[in-house]
Amino acid sequence: MIEVDHLTKRFGSVKAIENVTFQVEKGEILGFLGPNGAGKTTTMRILTCFLPATEGTARVAGFDVFDAPMEVKRRIGYLPENPPVYNELTVDSYLDFVAKIKGVDPKERKKRIEEVKNRVSIKEYSGTLIKNLSKGYKQRVGLAQALIHDPQVLILDEPTVGLDPNQIIEVRQLIKGLSGNHTIILSTHILPEVSMTCQRVVIISKGKIAAVDTPENLTRQLQGAERVYLEVKGPEAMVKTRIKEIEGVLRVDSNKLDGDEAFSFSVETELKKDIRSRIAKKVVENGYDLLELRTLSMSLEEVFLQLTTKEEEVRGQ
Repeated sequence: MIEVDHLTKRFGSVKAIENVTFQVEKGEILGFLGPNGAGKTTTMRILTCFLPATEGTARVAGFDVFDAPMEVKRRIGYLPENPPVYNELTVDSYLDFVAKIKGVDPKERKKRIEEVKNRVSIKEYSGTLIKNLSKGYKQRVGLAQALIHDPQVLILDEPTVGLDPNQIIEVRQLIKGLSGNHTIILSTHILPEVSMTCQRVVIISKGKIAAVDTPENLTRQLQGAERVYLEVKGPEAMVKTRIKEIEGVLRVDSNKLDGDEAFSFSVETELKKDIRSRIAKKVVENGYDLLELRTLSMSLEEVFLQLTTKEEEVRGQ
């Protein structure tokens, strides 16, 4: 649905983005993740035809953003970081105005307005001036304008910035509910946004792509090993020794827990080797009490920091 190929944008001698390449499949929610100033908004503006690229190509639903910008715009709904709303209009009058300029059939206009109001839960505010809405509801109105012409693609730039925790949860649920019917790019610097909403993630740092994959795959690739966490009541040194005897165990770290001879153990094992049953058996056979056992994985935050730090190290060489 979206193909970005070697996209570069220069502002004078400064490269905002360089050689950016990724794809988004139909019905997918892709997280476009990076710190402020990484090049996220520049990429979004090129995809929405607000800004020309210096080099490279981008296609939306088969149409080139440079050669056929009007066709691209017909197929995209765009919610920038600051919702493009008019405070002196009511919700209904604003959505009617947007429907007109986006070419919604006059016969279908009223129906579409009602549909998008219901979809983003703002029907009760139909006659309310937008300036009197909370930031969260202004964001919903902004999402409604992006949906009014039923686009194939939604591009959402930092859709939850400045919202309170309840509003953030509500907007995330709205976005997840739109997947399948719409292909979505969610641009953000907020890590939980991606892990809770997106199926795949593009991580961008200093204008360059650092990684493209699912959060789970990125975690496995960077971790280099599986990790198992367990809590055991028994002598710390002996438990560590027995666990180290198991084939596939690379490293064992431990910490004291509250209680007599209760310790937690973090066990690194070889990739693609699930030895939890052998760890449990070893602990129990030696007469120790197994209090807890579960797998551990890197958080998306750890993945993000490792990738962006690696990118900085490469640039510093």
